[in-house]
Amino acid sequence: MKRRHWLWLVAVALAATAVSLVDWRRPEWLKPLIATRFPRVDWVDTRTLAEWMTASEHTRPLILDARSHDEFAVSHLEGALRVDPERPELGSLRVPEDTSVVVYCSVGYRSAAIVEKLSAAGVDDVYNLTGGIFAWANEGRPIVKSGEPATSVHPYNDIWGYFLSQDRAH
Repeated sequence: MKRRHWLWLVAVALAATAVSLVDWRRPEWLKPLIATRFPRVDWVDTRTLAEWMTASEHTRPLILDARSHDEFAVSHLEGALRVDPERPELGSLRVPEDTSVVVYCSVGYRSAAIVEKLSAAGVDDVYNLTGGIFAWANEGRPIVKSGEPATSVHPYNDIWGYFLSQDRAH
């Protein structure tokens, strides 16, 4: 990872722990910081994605998980396809016509990078999930492991795990 990205991550971690007047444990609070790095990325909130996921088969979005294999193995959103965040092979990705694409990761940084790449490749209707799988799980929304209901999420690391509800951390 580039030096400036590490500096950005350290700045976020310090900001999240330094301010006690606001509930900085909510991963949604990271959206403005992520948006400064990825200003052209469109976002979708967890409530809207949940509505889209229960819509008819024809209008369901394509959901992409931009986390590591180990993170995905612990749990993921139902129907999600994993995309390697380090080496995404987006050229082989087939997006059906008139289908929205939603990308998520732990909190939204890695997925924002994938959304940006998809947009540059000509995918028009693509969104980053605000707060990532951490926000989704913290709200008690369903996650799966090997097709079965799951209760925990991989915390990525100790710093980012700060944004995951303790009862959801793996």
